[in-house]
Amino acid sequence: MSANPVSNANSSANSSAPESGARASASTPATATSPTFSPLYQQIKGLITQSLVSGEWKPGEIIPSEVELAARYKVSQGTVRKAIDELAAENLLVRRQGKGTFVATHNEERAQFRFLRLLADDGAEHPHVSKLLECRRLRASAEIARQLDLKPADPVVLIKRLLQFDSESTVLDEIWLPGGVFRGLTAERLAEYKGPLYAMFEADFGTRMIRASEKIRAVAADPSVADLLNVPAGFPLLSVERVSYTYGDRPVEVRRGWYVTTGYYYQNDLS
Repeated sequence: MSANPVSNANSSANSSAPESGARASASTPATATSPTFSPLYQQIKGLITQSLVSGEWKPGEIIPSEVELAARYKVSQGTVRKAIDELAAENLLVRRQGKGTFVATHNEERAQFRFLRLLADDGAEHPHVSKLLECRRLRASAEIARQLDLKPADPVVLIKRLLQFDSESTVLDEIWLPGGVFRGLTAERLAEYKGPLYAMFEADFGTRMIRASEKIRAVAADPSVADLLNVPAGFPLLSVERVSYTYGDRPVEVRRGWYVTTGYYYQNDLS
């Protein structure tokens, strides 16, 4: 990793001009030949993100202090703080008062809420139980391959499960995962695991969901979906199709969910 994240801004005009600090490396976000120049804190943010991608700092671990990072990258502490502020706002890092800054995990309540936003009308917390229906490996269809940036017929893992709130089947999920990333994921392994699914993906397969894109529609339940959700065929449901991405904006999950919203609503916070 480069000791100095910024290349000399005048190097394109005078290739013989000396660089301040250490020589910029190929990992430096802005170089003399770059068509655009990003602010210094954005470059530091990129270098910190590279360390997260490489696994230098794992989920739940503390990262070096702002003073240490400023010395490492040869920039001011304020520049590092601004980079960390953005990563914390994106839920990649978590600041803990008096303890330091940690790599975020999916075991934290706010991280879980980012990906399951079904709330009860009465405002009470209703714990859910996950019931595994199916887990198998198969070949990706053309559509799933496109969404996961795979080749058609590449291996994928299909998971089907029910989420039950107060013993009532409320959400039916179909989840497709790239088989190469999730080698070793089996029905037995899923059945034994009791925590959040994304926390398992993170801990066991080194894959953290960073962001998701969703399409939401009102649909009528077809007979097969209605049977699993214990509602009549044609019953109004909320359909949520999600593509989740890890570091580098790489798609690693396609999820299609059908939601019974009787007594519940789906919440999105926009900023």
